[in-house]
Amino acid sequence: MTVSGRRSSTFTRLLRHGFTDPSAAERLLGLPDMASVRSDPVLLDALGAVADPDLALRGLVRLVEAQPPGERQRLLDTLITAKPLRDRLLGVLGASEALGDHLARHPRDWQVLVTYEAADLHPGVAEFELGLADATDPVSLRVAYRRCMLAIAARDVCGTTDVSETAAELADLATATLRAALAIARTSAPADAAQCRLAVIAMGKCGGHELNYVSDVDVIFVGEPVNGADESKAMQAATRLASHLMRICSETTIEGTIWPVDANLRPEGRNGPLVRTLSSHVAYYQRWAKTWEFQALLKALPVAGDPALGEDYIEAVSPMVWQAAERENFVADVQKMRRRVVDNIPAAQVERELKLGPGGLRDVEFAVQLLQLVHGRSDATLHSGTTLEALRALAAGGYVGRADAAQLDAAYRFLRAMEHRIQLFRLRRTHLVPEEEADLRRLGRSLGLRTDPVAELNKEWKRHAAVVRRLHEKLFYRPLLDAVAQLTPGETRLSPKAAGQRLEALGYADPAAALRHLEALSSGVSRKAAIQRTLLPVLLGWFADSADPDAGLLGFRKVSDALGKTPWYLRLLRDEGAAAENLARVLSAGRLAPDLLLRAPEAVALLGDPEGLKPRGREHLEQEILAAVGRADTAEAAVAAARGVRRRELFRTAAADLIGSYGTEDSPAEADPGALVDRVGNAVTDLNAATISGALRAAVREQWGDELPTRFAVIGMGRFGGHELSYGSDADVLFVHEPREGVDEQEASRAANTVVTEMRRLLQVPTADPPLLIDADLRPEGKSGPMVRTLASYEAYYRRWSLVWESQALLRAEPMAGDAELAQRFIDLVDPLRYPAEGLGDDAVREIRRLKARMESERLPRGADPTLHTKLGRGGLSDVEWTVQLLQMRHGWAEPGLRTTRTREALAAAHAAGLISTEDAQILDEAWVLATRVRNGVMLVRGRPGDTFPSDGRELAAVGRYLGYGPGETGRELHVGHSGDMLDDYRRITRRARAVVEVLFYGA
Repeated sequence: MTVSGRRSSTFTRLLRHGFTDPSAAERLLGLPDMASVRSDPVLLDALGAVADPDLALRGLVRLVEAQPPGERQRLLDTLITAKPLRDRLLGVLGASEALGDHLARHPRDWQVLVTYEAADLHPGVAEFELGLADATDPVSLRVAYRRCMLAIAARDVCGTTDVSETAAELADLATATLRAALAIARTSAPADAAQCRLAVIAMGKCGGHELNYVSDVDVIFVGEPVNGADESKAMQAATRLASHLMRICSETTIEGTIWPVDANLRPEGRNGPLVRTLSSHVAYYQRWAKTWEFQALLKALPVAGDPALGEDYIEAVSPMVWQAAERENFVADVQKMRRRVVDNIPAAQVERELKLGPGGLRDVEFAVQLLQLVHGRSDATLHSGTTLEALRALAAGGYVGRADAAQLDAAYRFLRAMEHRIQLFRLRRTHLVPEEEADLRRLGRSLGLRTDPVAELNKEWKRHAAVVRRLHEKLFYRPLLDAVAQLTPGETRLSPKAAGQRLEALGYADPAAALRHLEALSSGVSRKAAIQRTLLPVLLGWFADSADPDAGLLGFRKVSDALGKTPWYLRLLRDEGAAAENLARVLSAGRLAPDLLLRAPEAVALLGDPEGLKPRGREHLEQEILAAVGRADTAEAAVAAARGVRRRELFRTAAADLIGSYGTEDSPAEADPGALVDRVGNAVTDLNAATISGALRAAVREQWGDELPTRFAVIGMGRFGGHELSYGSDADVLFVHEPREGVDEQEASRAANTVVTEMRRLLQVPTADPPLLIDADLRPEGKSGPMVRTLASYEAYYRRWSLVWESQALLRAEPMAGDAELAQRFIDLVDPLRYPAEGLGDDAVREIRRLKARMESERLPRGADPTLHTKLGRGGLSDVEWTVQLLQMRHGWAEPGLRTTRTREALAAAHAAGLISTEDAQILDEAWVLATRVRNGVMLVRGRPGDTFPSDGRELAAVGRYLGYGPGETGRELHVGHSGDMLDDYRRITRRARAVVEVLFYGA
């Protein structure tokens, strides 16, 4: 109502009490049935205290209107005079639209909220059984169930019970409901009931005594024949009873449903029999069960049916649960479970997921259950199915730090409270935080956030989720440090045996050595040790995420020993968020990058610089190397400086490759493997070219000063010229020179040969830096020909003696160092050879095909698997490159895009020119990129080049991780992850490529 355009006093009061639609509320209070209370301040104050005053008032009016006429005033009078009822009833109506609907349909049920006895505050299974005692069919069972839930919700929203007590009450109500449903099923089929014993084992949150308002109730059924009954018939009878029980609870009636009963955690899941005998259960768990099934059994609890049979089941399976950590495949299974992903959550919902999202409830539950499995085999105090009880026991036993446990407890309680209130509103099964402002406001107010409910809710939710994200993995590792650091006398901590068990469970092959490393890094009271204790819990998790955690930890100790006294090292890892994770990835991914780093540990600084992992161009590298050469006193010192730059840049390239392949917490892995291959090829090529330029300058300066008597150029060939080098590739080159004016040709030739010899020597002198091997075997006449020729000599040779394979090799020729004008004249000389006018003749094509076939039959190493050899195998690098090079030589004269030294560029140009179909081009490109990445991965993992997959299981797994294959489920002896999938994929991709090669190259 308004008077003279001004708001009424009632409107203003309603606004002040938290109503969002005061006009509607004013109309409701103006109804005749509400006349006696419409101005009562007690009612308005009570409505203003609930989560949603508008919702509560609507529900109250509906409830009053649903009362018989003579009962309406009695309800209102009781409401005003009895504060416990007022708080409970209005609290429920303001938090749950669904329970408001229930009260409107069953208007007398409000009276269950009137009593306020001591026993009423914390009811158990027996009290709930009394509440359901009159239910004789599915409909009456639903009504009675909602009536009991009404009382639970009232205690919850009023703060009489906390979140764990509410969850326990909901589990007890579920237990009573399962018993009532089984009784109804037995009554309807007495003959079946007489033939069998049936036990209902609760699993999941029901078994763990921590149920939600709306959740599937997970169960397992165990049956046995009664004395003298036929087992087959008894199991059929038990199955009918179990199925009927499930329908009673799950089916939708005029009163809705209770909850789905889910029996899919049983042996063999939905493919297995619904009911098994106890011996059948035991036989399955002994022979076939996976680790996750034992994890599920942590929460097994007999709740209904034959109690003795239920206890026999628990007694039989419990020892197997606590021996799960001794199973052969436990380590790999644990690693797979630890890397639980949210891929199945729609992208738009990930940030709103309370249960499965990052920092969600599942993170806490999983971490606690995993620690129970690892340590529960030797500590019975951990044998609890309830998450918070188990967390308290883990803290009491020293398996989890007390401060961490307290923070995790608080976060879990807050997130579960959010989940409860979200589900309570409409009694729907959901774990998504709502998006609507009104829903968020109601949710925030229900949790006691009243100043700015939406903003406060989002802040608290994000804070607690961040705590969970931070502690989820740290939970595994911090007690390991406490066990070895021994800083606080008298505090409970992990025993060496328990610490070893945990490290073994996390994938460390040598737990004793790992503990020694941890002790060396973190013991003592120095500032350095304190920072290490902060860093190591997170680093250990990143190491465990790799194929070789032991190598990662050992490498970290070596780097820390080398840099421990520098003021910036630990500060970099502590303060630069990406640096520590990047270092962990690099140290645990293989041998090459750690070896490069340990030769000059200060390169770790690159990992903390956002620009540090970007490759530097050739011009920049040449400037740095030539400046270093210019400062050196001798040729050896000059090239040592150049090789030092090369080592640092190789590390930069390898680190960027690994981090791009693995991804980090803040940035996903590179989606385009071709981009990673191109980045490595270009970076290593530019680096080797700059290093050769530096070696050339040093060799010339040592003997001739600023100018060599002959002009001199280095031409890159093979993968060097194609910008496709791997980490361990030799540099294939040709050397060309031309005497300067007035210089005798023999003197020029001696000078050129001397320079080549000195360059090769300097680049291979044994030092801490990796050598750069120069291979000139692609020169005219091969190893029999002169190492260096004049441009005129090359011209004469190619004019008279050149073979088709030499023209093919020249497709990769590109200037790399030395006299640029001379190098360009060499390129002008060979262009007509590699791109012959009108293309190759038929004889030349046949010769190239003959050479390729001969190479396939003669050069593949003895015993090598032709389906897995990356260079010479079926559909490998040679197949793709010869096919592309044949297209270049046949069509390069007419298609400028084909005149490139790079395989992928030439393949794309052939596709653009219509010489190859889109599908065939994609097949060849995919195979070439994959084979190149395998070679790169082998070098990164083993520290030496190789053309085949490693035979060692751990190395094979590391190559798989580099290629994007996660860990698998194989035993700890093999530790090969998804290596089988990787090899199958490689064979499939290269087989398709070979089919294209047969058509395009051989003309099949």
